[in-house]
Amino acid sequence: MRTLRFFLGSHHPAWLATSPVPLFVSDRRLRRYRRLPRAAQPWAADSGGFTELSMNGTWDHGPTPAEYIDRVRRYHHEVGMLAWVAPQDWMCEPFILARTGLTVARHQQLTVDNYLRLRDLAVDADLPPDLVTPVVQGWQADDYLQCVDLYARAGVDLNGVPLVGVGSVCRRQSTDDAGRILTNLHSVGVTRLHGFGFKVQGLQRFGALLASADSLAWSYAARRQPPLTGCTGHINCANCPRFAYRWHHRHIVPLLAARTAAWIQPSLFTTTEGVAA
Repeated sequence: MRTLRFFLGSHHPAWLATSPVPLFVSDRRLRRYRRLPRAAQPWAADSGGFTELSMNGTWDHGPTPAEYIDRVRRYHHEVGMLAWVAPQDWMCEPFILARTGLTVARHQQLTVDNYLRLRDLAVDADLPPDLVTPVVQGWQADDYLQCVDLYARAGVDLNGVPLVGVGSVCRRQSTDDAGRILTNLHSVGVTRLHGFGFKVQGLQRFGALLASADSLAWSYAARRQPPLTGCTGHINCANCPRFAYRWHHRHIVPLLAARTAAWIQPSLFTTTEGVAA
């Protein structure tokens, strides 16, 4: 039985010191800290690429790969328990493409190029060889297979790495499109997948196809509700650890415990020829 690892998204890196569950924290938040927290649980770091490209349409205003790896090395040694970090990838949502003015194919090539550069820099920095996780990008299901081929042509066998991130799915993580993308990747042997931004409904449908996932859905839910009883000093609990951990306990823990009963099997997204529809 596949065990799914869930990383609770947090806007607040200070939670790393006390969190009872694994966290997913953005470098954009953590890099502001002069004194870093020491992690109480394993955690993963996001590069903040979605925000970077949404705001600027380029990585030119963000950290260089060398600057990013310098910070990753600091996180690895000072925060500790760092499971993996995302590369400075290029998302392929249509509105992101409109912002950058580039094509899906160009975004894919830039994503692969960045991964290769970060991997080399990580080796030079004496970091664990698989600390930087490759990400496949695309929009249509076949795009992701083309991205797998790009990695292969660069000498990277995605079947042999511990984890592969699946980009540009968080806004459609519970749709049939997401199922086809994940199933296509499984059909070529890329099975250790991380789903970025997978909410509860997406995990219920496609969690059997994932090795790990992260979500900030708790924060979005909290914005639409009054604060919890006993919470004072804020108009809602969108940044409240009490709400976040309660949400995790209420929604994620039961889902993981009952995952085989609720999740689909990959065959539901394949044709009679065995190729993803």
